[in-house]
Amino acid sequence: MAEQYDVIVLGSGPGGYVSAIRCAQLGLKTAIVERENLGGICLNWGCIPTKALLRSAEVYHQMKHAPAYGLAADNIRADLDAVVKRSRGVAKQLNQGVTHLMKKNKIAVHMGLGKLKGPGQLEVAGEKGTETLSAKHIIIATGARARDLPFAKADGERIWTYRHAMTPREMPSNLLVIGSGAIGIEFASFYNDMGANVTVVEMMDRIVPVEDADVSAFLEKALAKQGMTILTKAGVKSLTVGPNGVKAAITKKDGSVMEADFSHVIVAVGIVPNVENIGLEECRIEPDKRYHIKTDGYGRTNVPGIWAIGDVTDGPWLAHKASHEGVIAAEAIAAELGNKDVHPHPMDRANIPGCTYCHPQIASVGMTEAKAKEAGYSVKVGTFPFIGNGKAIALGESEGFVKTVFDEKTGELLGAHMIGAEVTEMIQGFVVGKTLETTEAELMHTVFPHPTISESMHESVLAAYGRALHI
Repeated sequence: MAEQYDVIVLGSGPGGYVSAIRCAQLGLKTAIVERENLGGICLNWGCIPTKALLRSAEVYHQMKHAPAYGLAADNIRADLDAVVKRSRGVAKQLNQGVTHLMKKNKIAVHMGLGKLKGPGQLEVAGEKGTETLSAKHIIIATGARARDLPFAKADGERIWTYRHAMTPREMPSNLLVIGSGAIGIEFASFYNDMGANVTVVEMMDRIVPVEDADVSAFLEKALAKQGMTILTKAGVKSLTVGPNGVKAAITKKDGSVMEADFSHVIVAVGIVPNVENIGLEECRIEPDKRYHIKTDGYGRTNVPGIWAIGDVTDGPWLAHKASHEGVIAAEAIAAELGNKDVHPHPMDRANIPGCTYCHPQIASVGMTEAKAKEAGYSVKVGTFPFIGNGKAIALGESEGFVKTVFDEKTGELLGAHMIGAEVTEMIQGFVVGKTLETTEAELMHTVFPHPTISESMHESVLAAYGRALHI
């Protein structure tokens, strides 16, 4: 007889395992099904280990600039194998942490390939054979994978996805990065700091195209100053892999085609949802045009009792968005099962922050200035540069700025955009503000500690209303 649960979660990434924990906290008998590693891509092959790599590169960068701080460091070198080993150790530690959390919350873990056999039925094929699990509700959290180029699939030797780039067999000497979203730019930044010659190709008219145009322009100048070659409005026409490298034909913005040789290529042109062979067709679950599963604001699919969260659904495709969706879905399920103490709210995508951990860092939430104007708002915009901030100057990190966008009529904070040191830690202040539906008045009356880089947040708000104090 099939084992009975209240909820089964298919996939244990930051959406899946968090959703399972919240279900268990709410008293629901919960199981999680995972085909590979608890913690999913983010913890094992994405967000966390890449930040470990980037931290090593950041320290290495600072060591090379020791004289700027009155220090001396000789014979500085990077040991790529040791850097990668540290990154994998961080991932392993956190994987073990998720295993502990499953035990602590009494969540049954079934390792194997899961496939829907109909509403309430999930078949799991694992090392112990095939078993059928039964539940009142099933949450699909199968995530996504890197998109391949149709004319040059990743081989792990010369053409890499992010996964190959995290465990390189050798240090690239001349690296081509295709795509300038968060993943592409983070790896470009890492390998540039580690000593590779890096070229970034982006088909849009600017890098990090989802960010505010001022942030994109600032980052492009910063990366060029660091030695990177940035090609926008450009596309890779072909890649020819040879024994010693890759020959790329790149169409430039003027229409001309340049040929260049690279030791390695990283493909970072988006993701593909993991929807194959999990039983969507049998259950008649509807995908959108990009094959992501359609859901409402609570994670419900078109089939009662089947839910979906995270990268397998519509964007933004971010770990923290997946985790929050997981909590929402868990609470909505609990409410459907009779729990009157939970009151879930639908996901508000306008309040999801985005962070890119390149050097300098990028962070944002809400509308860009251009998007706000397109939406019909009359806006007030304030910008404050880090060069006017005492803490940033003391840290030797005076490159960057904070930009805020307000509705001129109501004072509502529509968006905030930052580039510079530690902005990925600072953005949450504006996220909280947006969630609380703040206006410029509350932000102006907030006391920011001195000396901190966060004072730039305050000054950007003041600047939007002609009241900046330190510039």
